[in-house]
Amino acid sequence: MASLAASLLPPLLLQDRKTLFRTSQKPLVSYVGGRQNCAVIVKATGDSSESSTSLSILKSVRNVWDNSDEDKVGLVGLGFAAIVALWTSTNVISAVDKLPIIPVVFEIIGILFSTWFVYRYLLFKPDREELYQIINKTISQIFGQ
Repeated sequence: MASLAASLLPPLLLQDRKTLFRTSQKPLVSYVGGRQNCAVIVKATGDSSESSTSLSILKSVRNVWDNSDEDKVGLVGLGFAAIVALWTSTNVISAVDKLPIIPVVFEIIGILFSTWFVYRYLLFKPDREELYQIINKTISQIFGQ
C-alpha cells in the first residue's frame, strides 16, 4: 500500500536528489497505515551529513595525493598489487574450502586454539593481567612510547 501511495504522488512532491552516479527522485510523503489513512509531508533542508563527510574525505585524500613527494607510480603499483593479493587469497581460500577434509581440519584447529587461548589467558585473573601487560607492551613498542 505504501508503494502504491508513493507511486501515485504528483511530481511536485518528489525531490530531485543528485548522487555521484545519477539523479533519483525520492518521495517526500510517507504513508502511515492503520484504520485512518493519513499522509505526512516531510521536507529536509540542507546537505546530508553523509554526502558532506564523503566529500571532505575525498578532498583530504586529494590534498594528500597532490602534496606527496613519493613516487606516485610506485604507490599506484603497490595499491594494484594489494588488490591482486587480496583477490588471489580470496580465490585460494575458496578453493581450499571446497576440498572435502581441509575445512573440517581447520575448524578443529580453530576450536582447539580458541580453547587453549581461553584456558591460558582468560580463565584466571593473574593470566588476564599477564595478557593485559603483553598487550600494553606491544602497543607501546608499536607507538614508540
